[in-house]
Amino acid sequence: MSNILAGLFEHHSDYKKLETDLENSGFENSDYIVYLDNGQHNAQYLASVAVKDNVQTDNAKNIFNQNSVLKTFLFENMSIEQAHYDNLKRYIDARCKAEIHNSPDVKIRNSNHGMDSAEVKF
Repeated sequence: MSNILAGLFEHHSDYKKLETDLENSGFENSDYIVYLDNGQHNAQYLASVAVKDNVQTDNAKNIFNQNSVLKTFLFENMSIEQAHYDNLKRYIDARCKAEIHNSPDVKIRNSNHGMDSAEVKF
């Protein structure tokens, strides 16, 4: 069974160029799906590609990066027939909720003497 590499793309990227790049690199038309929103040509979109090995995965990631991908997701043991938009969206939402985001650096200032005159403002 193949894996699915899914990518969320920038608003300004062209999905037609992505399709052309995928086909020029050896992926068949039946190996990928581009999910469009309201048929708008320059809207944000999601694409999924069936990959069989690490070479194809790296190739698809490189093509995604050339086409302004925001984030990629790899779903193992999933076929292109199972890569319906609703399924992918549900899995992506679950992964995003599970991510632990870095908190900003917090500086803790220890003081032994209490507040001084520089810290008191009137």
